[in-house]
Amino acid sequence: MLTAACPKLPMRVKTITRDFYVNQLGFEEVGFANFESYMILKKDNAELHFFIFLDLIPEENYGQIYIRTDNIEQVYQDMLDRGVNIHPNGSLALKPWGQKEFAILDPDSNLITFGNSL
Repeated sequence: MLTAACPKLPMRVKTITRDFYVNQLGFEEVGFANFESYMILKKDNAELHFFIFLDLIPEENYGQIYIRTDNIEQVYQDMLDRGVNIHPNGSLALKPWGQKEFAILDPDSNLITFGNSL
């Protein structure tokens, strides 16, 4: 039986990625704090894994994840209050597939979409 999915995303500089997710998005580091090429971050029930990819070109990065929430308006407002840049094409909107969503880009251009089923 499957119990969870933990996406792995590329990062170029661990300290920059950690700062963004911890200080901007409110995640906490839960594993491999002293392992220079890997990091695990968690917020509520969302767990994200990151690996060093030194040759990553952000403009060519297609890394993306979808994080479900049960209160999209609160998550969106929290991001705005924290000064997180919302993706220019990813403002909070009701989508034809029955989800209310918004999206952001992390420092390595990983697309992070947050969604709430309606």
